[in-house]
Amino acid sequence: MLRLEDIQSARRAIAGRVHRTPLLSARTAGERVGVRLWVKAECLQKTGSFKVRGVLHRMGRLSAAERERGVVTISAGNHAQAVAWAAARAGVRATVVMPEMASPTKVRASRGYGAEVVLHGDVIAAFAKMAELQEAHGYTLIHPFDDPDVMAGQGTVGLEIVEDLPDVEVVVVPVGGGGLLAGVAAAVKALRPEARVFGVEPHGADALSRSLEAGRPVRLERVDTIADGLGAPMTGEYVLPEVRAHVDAVVRVSDDHIAAALAVLLKRTKLLVEPAGAAGYAALLAGVLDLPAEARVVVVASGGNVDLEGLGALLKRGGAGAGTSLA
Repeated sequence: MLRLEDIQSARRAIAGRVHRTPLLSARTAGERVGVRLWVKAECLQKTGSFKVRGVLHRMGRLSAAERERGVVTISAGNHAQAVAWAAARAGVRATVVMPEMASPTKVRASRGYGAEVVLHGDVIAAFAKMAELQEAHGYTLIHPFDDPDVMAGQGTVGLEIVEDLPDVEVVVVPVGGGGLLAGVAAAVKALRPEARVFGVEPHGADALSRSLEAGRPVRLERVDTIADGLGAPMTGEYVLPEVRAHVDAVVRVSDDHIAAALAVLLKRTKLLVEPAGAAGYAALLAGVLDLPAEARVVVVASGGNVDLEGLGALLKRGGAGAGTSLA
């Protein structure tokens, strides 16, 4: 189990290499859903998402032999970019396996940072390909979520939230594999036990919800969501007990609500987030969280690596979905 000391140690390890992202007041967007709202803008983080926090911490703990052999990972994009960026700065060879339908923007960025990118099948097949390459070449896996060092790095987001808003009452976190949620919840509950922490998954990628219901990690047979950053087909053995211990609930939202949330955040906060980064606010729009009026709520805008080519369609869907108007 993660301790506060683990997360504080991770912060010291990555200090000076990541941004302390701003916690931005979003009064109008909050009034729309009846709360006092702040946005933790990890969409402004280096490489465009929170992922670099956990990757830098894990990369810093590699042995000399592991650095020599190189690292491998699997990602729809944000983790791939973070691994590519961190590996280049550490002088470590990085191979990232991405689904064939991965965002072209994220593929280009991962290659631009210096990684060897292998496109293979859907997200489930990509996991299998990654394991094959790891075994064949002796690479060290930098897991996208199910690793204590990675989760501790992601938990630094929670430290910053409580330090910047000491009376926070609710923290809402998007969920892919669950590493961000696990780390943030451990930090928030250690510093402010009375605060509630919620995870948010798309209906079409709800591995964590199903795993909690089953009492064990469950692998999805199919992932279907516009939020590619939340498309992990499973959670993990390390993530699940952290969520059980520290998270108040994990809820599901529709892609229409995610698109609507993206549109509202762009209009009202001027933050351009990707669909995954809008999931926290989507839960507020959808009304799936039982929150008191005027609660002090932080949503984590986990990433901003949106494909500009598809932005128009997302905004059009967001304007129509969930009764949202951009007028």
